[in-house]
Amino acid sequence: MGEVPRRFPPGTGAVLRARPGLFGPSFPRSSTTGKAVREAGTSARRAPHELALVQLSECQWRTVAYHHRWEGLTKRDFTPYCACAPLCAAPPTPSGPRARRGGVGSPGKEPVVGHPGMGGARNPGASGAWPAGLQSWLVGAEGWWPQVRSLEASAFLPPVLLPAPSAMAQLPPDVEEDECLPEYRYLFCPDLLQDKVAFITGGGSGIGFRIAEIFMRHGCHTVIASRSLLRVSMAAKKLIAATGRQCLPLSMDVRAPPAIMAAVDQALKEFGKIDILINGAAGNFLCPASALSFNAFRTVVDIDTIGTFNVSRVLYEKFFRDHGGVIVNITATLNLRGQVLQVHAGSAKAAVDAMTRHLAVEWGPQNIRINSLAPGPISGTEGLRRLGGSPARVSTKALVSPLQRLGNKTEIAHSVLYLASPLASFVTGTMLVVDGGAWLTSPNDTKQLANFESSSAKL
Repeated sequence: MGEVPRRFPPGTGAVLRARPGLFGPSFPRSSTTGKAVREAGTSARRAPHELALVQLSECQWRTVAYHHRWEGLTKRDFTPYCACAPLCAAPPTPSGPRARRGGVGSPGKEPVVGHPGMGGARNPGASGAWPAGLQSWLVGAEGWWPQVRSLEASAFLPPVLLPAPSAMAQLPPDVEEDECLPEYRYLFCPDLLQDKVAFITGGGSGIGFRIAEIFMRHGCHTVIASRSLLRVSMAAKKLIAATGRQCLPLSMDVRAPPAIMAAVDQALKEFGKIDILINGAAGNFLCPASALSFNAFRTVVDIDTIGTFNVSRVLYEKFFRDHGGVIVNITATLNLRGQVLQVHAGSAKAAVDAMTRHLAVEWGPQNIRINSLAPGPISGTEGLRRLGGSPARVSTKALVSPLQRLGNKTEIAHSVLYLASPLASFVTGTMLVVDGGAWLTSPNDTKQLANFESSSAKL
């Protein structure tokens, strides 16, 4: 059996990754376990790029392991999980003929390690402690651990088919509108940002809304700021209802330093601290440079570039300088190449990326990390609806990117969560591009210029 463990501690089980060819003719045909894993194997054969999961109790695990000990079963085919808190003491020793012959134990008793024909030897030293190496397995459970960790375990736990990621990556759930996710599967520790406070500009809609939700699902309290108090107030109610965390909605224009100071003071009065700043406020539209008015260019720079500096500067003075903190600036990939119709936004975001590096150098000694994140085309956002063109055009452009799809808001929020969390404790002054490689391959259609009139854009 190679690296496959021979047993699990009480109160734990395993997850079997079904793959084509895993289940040979020797697998038992009549047992409930056998039926479930054969169905999983059939599903894997129907869609070879998919992996199916089967939840197994320890006894069922032993059955699978025994019948496949000669069929190349390896550790990669199984992922253990702790279904509940490990027991503090060894459970009673099984008794009776079933235990003596090494068969399946009964609920509440420690199953006997073995199988008819394998000697039925009982593994000594059983206790509630994790055997060496199993905890490291849990850490590398490839994102499935949160899906199964809350399941109850027993010696007769019926197999349950669970969704599994494809060979590439399983997309996290998302919804198109500015609504909270109906369900959420944790990929990170649920208390990753426990009792932190995040100040999020542009947090009332789009990517900013989803960032606020994902942060709150990981234990964070949030302040969401926007020019529209009605929008952030409605958003805050949804976020509080979905996550149970606190969310303070504030009206604020990032172009007005006095308004920023008042908002930050109110946030500090409410929570007593601010640990994270997400600069997500932005403005954009499509326009050729030859038709772009002076006022339109200046307005975008005022919101994106100067607004980012304004909020960062106020937070630095009022809290970060003495307590440290994290800043994540939401930028774009527009400045990585010349992009038609986007000289205003590309220039503004390029300046923010430069600002990120400068501030990371200057404020690093005060224990302040600053990074920027550049999303690509993201479904369910106002930007894609207004700037992406027709659905057919959006689909065509997505297909030429390396991952051949659009990203979603939850994927961006997860990336921001990483940068804002202790997971990125040694990351500062960098730009994380989250666009599925789109900026490397997406065509730059200069023919679009002909679709715009020569009149100046006004904002």
